[in-house]
Amino acid sequence: MIKSLFFDIDGTLVSFKTHEIPQSTVNAIAQAKAKGVGIYISTGRPLSIINNLKAIEPYIDGYITTNGALCLVEGTTVCCNPIPEQDVKTLIHDADVNDYTVLVVGEKDVRLYNPKPIFHEVFYQQLNVTTIDTTLPAMPVIQTQRILQFTPFFPESHEAQLMEQLPGCVSGRWHPAFTDITAREADKGKGLMAMAHYLGLDPSETMAFGDGGNDVAILRQAGIGVAMGNAGTEARLAADYVTTSVDDDGVLNALKYFHVI
Repeated sequence: MIKSLFFDIDGTLVSFKTHEIPQSTVNAIAQAKAKGVGIYISTGRPLSIINNLKAIEPYIDGYITTNGALCLVEGTTVCCNPIPEQDVKTLIHDADVNDYTVLVVGEKDVRLYNPKPIFHEVFYQQLNVTTIDTTLPAMPVIQTQRILQFTPFFPESHEAQLMEQLPGCVSGRWHPAFTDITAREADKGKGLMAMAHYLGLDPSETMAFGDGGNDVAILRQAGIGVAMGNAGTEARLAADYVTTSVDDDGVLNALKYFHVI
């Protein structure tokens, strides 16, 4: 019996086309919540830039944020896994040498290091994330806060080279322009396990939805992993079931298929 649902945001709950949650998804989540099923978010976004879930906010019980680096249930921290300090220094040095921009997620603040136009093109225009003040300096955050996640903007070819130099980190790419880098102890799958332990759930009682490479771990870890119809190959292969796309009632159809609602 499924007792908790875990949803990725971009491309799963929220359409890349409309930047909104389809009404069928809102209705399906409301029905599941009414039946006593827990509703949790599982995202690469830090909490401060989750700006597109207003339609379902009353139903949300907790969050796996920054790809599992910080997990919260009703405001209580379930787990926090920062990037090792040496890996922080290595990545920032690499960004300087190779001249790319990096979104830096600290425990309290989010800043952009070495700003480039591509950040606005992707976050502002494609993802509709407009809440980050790119004029604020990133170094004070890097120097004074534990870093939960880096989002560097570079191609996969450079990602492979860099990750060899970051032994304490893992990478989860869900967009061709950037990847999310977190501590090795942090991914969405480990986040689900931490949440399940905290909530007293067996992983078999969970269902996870996703569409990107950073969803692979949670799709494998959940009792039932559901890939959206618009999902990439990695997510599809990791899932137990592939539903229709986010714009074609994918969440509703999967919840009906598995008799959650």
